[in-house]
Amino acid sequence: MRRKQNIPQLRFSEFDDIWNFEYGENIFRSVSNKSHNSDLPILAITQEFGAIPRDLIEFKISVTDKSVESYKVVEVGDYIISLRSFQGGIEFSNYYGICSPAYIILKPIVEIDRLYFKFYFKTERYIKQITKNLEGIRDGKMISFKYFSDAGLNFPSLPEQTKIANFLTSVDEKLNQLKKKKSLLERYKKGVMQKIFSQELRFKDDDGNEFADWEEKKLGDIGDVKMCRRIFNEETLPDSDIPFYKIGSFGKKADAYISKELYLDYRKRFSFPKKGDILISAAGTIGRTVVYDGEDAYYQDSNIVWIDNDNSIVSNDFLFFILQIVKYNTEGGTIQRLYNNSLKSTKFHHPSLFEQTKIAKFLSAIDDKIQNCNFQIEKMELWKKGLLQKMFV
Repeated sequence: MRRKQNIPQLRFSEFDDIWNFEYGENIFRSVSNKSHNSDLPILAITQEFGAIPRDLIEFKISVTDKSVESYKVVEVGDYIISLRSFQGGIEFSNYYGICSPAYIILKPIVEIDRLYFKFYFKTERYIKQITKNLEGIRDGKMISFKYFSDAGLNFPSLPEQTKIANFLTSVDEKLNQLKKKKSLLERYKKGVMQKIFSQELRFKDDDGNEFADWEEKKLGDIGDVKMCRRIFNEETLPDSDIPFYKIGSFGKKADAYISKELYLDYRKRFSFPKKGDILISAAGTIGRTVVYDGEDAYYQDSNIVWIDNDNSIVSNDFLFFILQIVKYNTEGGTIQRLYNNSLKSTKFHHPSLFEQTKIAKFLSAIDDKIQNCNFQIEKMELWKKGLLQKMFV
């Protein structure tokens, strides 16, 4: 009789046998090779990129020559246990290098498809399995080889491992292509914005004539600035009616939620944006901007910028883009903040309304392409997550 728990929900039609089960120590061994001349690239162990040379991701940590002597050699195809009690994943290395002796390096002792286990170690089911015995252990404790061994591994025959690995690798390749496309668009947008707002690149009117010279203004000359009142951590909820956006999640998924009662109270008593107002992050990534589209949501640590209704010098669409590139005068010590008065005194140059319209339409078209890439990436990542849940046991 087949063990139902050892048959995946989603499977290639040519396979129908029961998956094997083994404890980790029967498939992998822990290695600690320190035979190197300290001239190999130092690898950062990351959840996003796996084991990767620090120089490729601008990972800056100073280490002494003496400490590097104790680093472990990582070979292509090795796995590195980076699981802690607050995160998940055993990372795969596509690089030859060295890593901190704090990490545990795994090598297979039987024939496996290494890419299969690269994906298997990232499944939610496996991560929950390997961390289920960590209750009571303080955050930050490294998973030991014993924990890894006791968790056990479910895996199919070698041909099925390869089939799964090849399929999921093709999914990753498509994802990486989309991410590369998005990155190129963002770099292009950044470069073209610098040229436009430095006036190196100018638009012409519909008859091919040049527009008038740009003029300088202070933000306070054309509108006003208010600060959204701060909401404290104890007032937020993991799930509720109103999305709550912190600085890092502007334009992304909300970090948390607040109750509708608190939202309506804050909206009634304090400064609150109206549809079309520009929100600028006042801390963290200072200068991050979004346009408030009137939705029921709360944006933490943001300045509300709105243009005087009687003002016809600068359009909101143009202002949204130029505020992404101007230089702000921030205040504070270790933590810098952008205050209302500093924002009001921020200077910028603007062209005529006709040229503003051309600039805003041009840059909005690039933003639309970036957002479309984001949508495709999120959709494919969600699909991949579902595959990982259904293709493994």
